[in-house]
Amino acid sequence: MTEKLLQYIWQFQHFNNRNLVSNRAEPLQVIFAGNLNSNQGPDFLNAKIKTGDTTWAGNIEIHVKASEWDAHGHSNDPNYRNIILHVVWQNDLPDVLPFPTLELQPHTAITLLNRYDELMHSAQFIPCQQHIRNVGGLSFTAWKERLAVERLQARAQHIQELLQKNNQHWEEVFWWMLARNFGMKINMGSFERIAQSLPLTILARHKNQIHQLEALLMGQAGLLDKIFEDDYPNLLRREYQFLQKKYSLRKAHAPLYFLRMRPANFPSIRLAQLAMLVHQSHHLFSIIKENESLRAVQELLNVTANDYWHYHYKFDEETAFRQKNLGQQMIENICVNTIVPMLFAYGHFNKQTNLVQKALAWLGELSAEKNAISQGFCLFRTHSLAT
Repeated sequence: MTEKLLQYIWQFQHFNNRNLVSNRAEPLQVIFAGNLNSNQGPDFLNAKIKTGDTTWAGNIEIHVKASEWDAHGHSNDPNYRNIILHVVWQNDLPDVLPFPTLELQPHTAITLLNRYDELMHSAQFIPCQQHIRNVGGLSFTAWKERLAVERLQARAQHIQELLQKNNQHWEEVFWWMLARNFGMKINMGSFERIAQSLPLTILARHKNQIHQLEALLMGQAGLLDKIFEDDYPNLLRREYQFLQKKYSLRKAHAPLYFLRMRPANFPSIRLAQLAMLVHQSHHLFSIIKENESLRAVQELLNVTANDYWHYHYKFDEETAFRQKNLGQQMIENICVNTIVPMLFAYGHFNKQTNLVQKALAWLGELSAEKNAISQGFCLFRTHSLAT
């Protein structure tokens, strides 16, 4: 037994929850299992149970063994003061805690544990793929929709953590997430740190000058630290030196990687495109919230880096002419990973269900991301339906 499996069993109530009795010999009824907590603190928040004739609302902690409560030091942790139930697989403690304990082992079917063991040790691409033919189309669709909502809820939780860092400034968090998205998989963390080192208030003062925006982004990225042969990067270097001193900017000190990457995804190109997007937009997240058309939003993202980059992928390295437009695949990637999660989170936290529904509708209009996992699922589903 693992704590992860025990959380799953509790979250979805995959046990016989009739005639439950706590370690205090009191009848116990689960009214609401609680919300799974992915952050510090109890495993489930805002749960509701009934013991005897009393209804309790609060949090629930999960452990494989009851003795892990003391081993983890929860008694002295203020995050665990509002616990109403300790759910365990094996109760190896006397009744010493100020709340009841429920042992799940006697109420859980052995078939569930056997199925879990089978899935965990499967060598197949999708551990449960031999069972997919038994799943009807409606169930499969409902499952995918539930997964989409769960993923957006997890992203919303991350967005809330970012909001706590900058006094609930939604536009600023959108800027951080947008920049992170432009960094692609390899450079996303570095791009996010670059964005966090450049507040929107500074970018707004220079949004009408594309070369100044590029200077700020390239300079904070550490790409302007030498003297160049071309005039344009030397111009950016001079601009950055002036702006860095003016705003007392501290570089992000975030390494950027070019190796084993398509030239179109080089960080120099993505930063140039990001600068152009800032140049051509104003209060972008506010505009997205008000817009009802996904296609119109995609048009806002359809930017092309300035002329220097038509002949370059890196400073001082001239290449054949090629316009460095963002591209439809990248635009859809931004919609999936930044715009939809931000829209969903804003609607969720501000109780604007119309924005939540719009986010889900837009997600349904977008193509799936192209990666090894999504392609594997698509290939298997196609093969399964064909057979």
